[in-house]
Amino acid sequence: MAEILFETIPSLDLADFTSNDPNRKSNFVKKLGEAYNTIGFVAIRNHYLTSELSDRLYTSIKKFYALPDATKQKYEIPDLAGQRGYIGKFKEHAKGRNTGDLKEFYHVGQEVLDNDPIKKEYPDNVWPAEIPDFKEVALDVYRRLEKTGIHMLRAISLYLNLPENYFDDKVHHGNSILRPIHYFPIEDPDSVPEDAVRAAEHGDINLITLLMGASADGLQVLRRDGKWIPITALPDQLVVNVGDMLERLTNKKLKSTIHRVVNPPRHLMNTPRYSIPFFMHPRSEMNLAALPSCVDEKHPKLWDDITAGEFLNQRLREIGLKK
Repeated sequence: MAEILFETIPSLDLADFTSNDPNRKSNFVKKLGEAYNTIGFVAIRNHYLTSELSDRLYTSIKKFYALPDATKQKYEIPDLAGQRGYIGKFKEHAKGRNTGDLKEFYHVGQEVLDNDPIKKEYPDNVWPAEIPDFKEVALDVYRRLEKTGIHMLRAISLYLNLPENYFDDKVHHGNSILRPIHYFPIEDPDSVPEDAVRAAEHGDINLITLLMGASADGLQVLRRDGKWIPITALPDQLVVNVGDMLERLTNKKLKSTIHRVVNPPRHLMNTPRYSIPFFMHPRSEMNLAALPSCVDEKHPKLWDDITAGEFLNQRLREIGLKK
């Protein structure tokens, strides 16, 4: 069968999956599997994030990034390896590169409100006093994207012929991160390294990423024939892609596709771009060993066994956030 080469990422309706109609549900699972087998990205509508809440979060983060650098740096905690609070300009680079990306970002992590012992693994969130409504809206967005992600993982489970709730306990109080990003304006393009880009080509570390609509163009995904295609989603959609952990778990049956954020034309380098991905991680003890159903003579096991926590620490060192 000829491989499908998408010109745009497929658009799916999560309401099909959550409906009581078995045909709609199974069709969603089939189309999701096809997309994740090939391009690794889909656009999802009828998720749990509202436009009003999305707008409120963008308003808050724009206020934060408008603060002086010295004020923002109060919320940068070196001992946390970038896992909570503010991470300054040029601090993160793609795996295999040394030049920092042209961005700054903020990390909001899991809030454990019961006696789950995993709470001790997570540092407390850091909240900027100058933006009093940031905490409430960020946590609300976090919970809604997490809920959406659980349904996406249930559909993935069915596609892999696993029990529908296979991932539920593995992502309960998972180490997920909400990351509001500011690709800051560059007034003088000659003042930054020649090879510096907004986000160099990379795969995401986690199980799946849920991306709220960005404020400008620039996101591109590398198709398997080597062509870069632009990723655009309507305002009411989330872009949801496979991360490296899920690729590893499925022995590359599901594809963690390389993507990047390219610089705008030189005359527009002085314009900002904002983006808010939600990186859905499991609990640190999750075993990422390849599922037996994804390994056979034609598809030998590609990677050694590793836990999600071990894999995350390895990657944080590779991208410059952890020493």
